[in-house]
Amino acid sequence: MTGSSSSSEPGRKGSVVFVVDDDDSMRNALSNLLRSVGIHVETFASTAEFLRQPKTEGASCLVLDVRLQGVSGLDFQAQLANSNANIPIIFITGHGDIEMSVKAMKAGAVDFLAKPFREQDLLDAVSAALQADVRRREIEQQFSDLHAHYQTLTVREKEVMALAVKGLMNKQIAGQMNLSEITVKIHRAHAMKKMQAKSFADLVRMAQSLGTGQGN
Repeated sequence: MTGSSSSSEPGRKGSVVFVVDDDDSMRNALSNLLRSVGIHVETFASTAEFLRQPKTEGASCLVLDVRLQGVSGLDFQAQLANSNANIPIIFITGHGDIEMSVKAMKAGAVDFLAKPFREQDLLDAVSAALQADVRRREIEQQFSDLHAHYQTLTVREKEVMALAVKGLMNKQIAGQMNLSEITVKIHRAHAMKKMQAKSFADLVRMAQSLGTGQGN
């Protein structure tokens, strides 16, 4: 690593950076750098050690050496993807080439840094990775909340919502479901309230996110 500079709030409070590198001196250097700007760091000499680490509830990212004993960093990236572990990855390597970096980035890596790299470049990459993980977690929480709201709907409310977001008028829904138009309006109003939709357009967007256009 070359060059030293502080980074303004590269991470969020409660976040953690995991470093996996089988070089003791590199692990220590990365740990000292990240801790110097207030980031919580946990280091591991192998991917096996990292996998034994309990999952964190806060935002996190992984600084991963490409060439490790046993499983390579790129192979480990694929393993994490297959297990739906969506942690952002920053690759570091002393043996990188264009083909390797392209493969890593196509597979979703945040950055690929060749040693020796500037300390500020790593801090910037970590900042971007943690921010990306914060956004991902926020989106996942929003979907979880949306799904929870949807599960509070009755079967009839779900059916009315599905038909309404397809563009059917209350009268058409009433005829299709063999209900009175007033009953359809009541079910629709209840669905709007339970889903916490501010407008019908909002309800349509929610239905699209949930994939509930078929009345399921």
